[in-house]
Amino acid sequence: MRVHLLDGTYELFRHYFAVPRKQVGGKEVGAIEGVVGSVVGMLEGGVTHLAVATDHVIESFRNDLYPGYKSSAGVEQDLLDQFWPLEDALRALGVVVWAMTDVEADDALASGAAIAARDNRVEQVLICTPDKDVGQCIVDKLIVQFDRRKREMRDEDGVVAKFGVRPASIPDYLGLVGDSSDGFPGVKGWGAKSAAAVLAHYGHIEDIPDEAREWKIELRGKDKLATTLKENRPLAMLCKDLATLRIDDDLIRSVDELEWHGPSENFAEICAQLDAPELVARVTKLA
Repeated sequence: MRVHLLDGTYELFRHYFAVPRKQVGGKEVGAIEGVVGSVVGMLEGGVTHLAVATDHVIESFRNDLYPGYKSSAGVEQDLLDQFWPLEDALRALGVVVWAMTDVEADDALASGAAIAARDNRVEQVLICTPDKDVGQCIVDKLIVQFDRRKREMRDEDGVVAKFGVRPASIPDYLGLVGDSSDGFPGVKGWGAKSAAAVLAHYGHIEDIPDEAREWKIELRGKDKLATTLKENRPLAMLCKDLATLRIDDDLIRSVDELEWHGPSENFAEICAQLDAPELVARVTKLA
């Protein structure tokens, strides 16, 4: 079997800015309809085992670690108001929803992928998100990352081709270069090329020597890089921690929980609230 794990938060943002606005009863529902329709499309395409992870609350424990970490500040209210109704609509569709509060949707995706990959019946796990931090989850061709918008698949070799490091070093890579989408800076002066070159040899930030003369690689400007890292190592380690996804082995007991068996009885009612009767017709053909 193939298991698909979808980043619901990313999908909601993507559809909010990509599809026409639609109000029903004074409430914006266009993005909800777009995401649900997209998930129905996955089912129509033959997906059998599926879960959607969402940020039920955008803020997480990472905001306590670093005040500048991403938050709901500045997010349009019409978008925020669609988060929880989206979860209800997906559950009505019969899809497993991981609505995260203390941790984030990406943590759930990482956890679900790790659990699913242990099942000998699983041929492949597809984590459907473009988020860079998910690269740390990739295992050979067993756990892969799939960008549904660009239709791009990335396996372990793809991670190396993209970032210059193995999946296990992705948190270290982001710890050095930062991640503007998540709101943490990395270490000033360290860019993608320098981080890749150093981590390709040392693997992890904590294994990089303080002194450039101890580096067993030739790299232009390494004296300055080493000094900058030495002075900012606590920040680098903090940023690495922010980028490290947390694994919860208790998220699910078995991938069997993710098998789609059709919608619940209130799916038609939810679709009526979205003024989207065509979704009922599409799902009826599948169930």
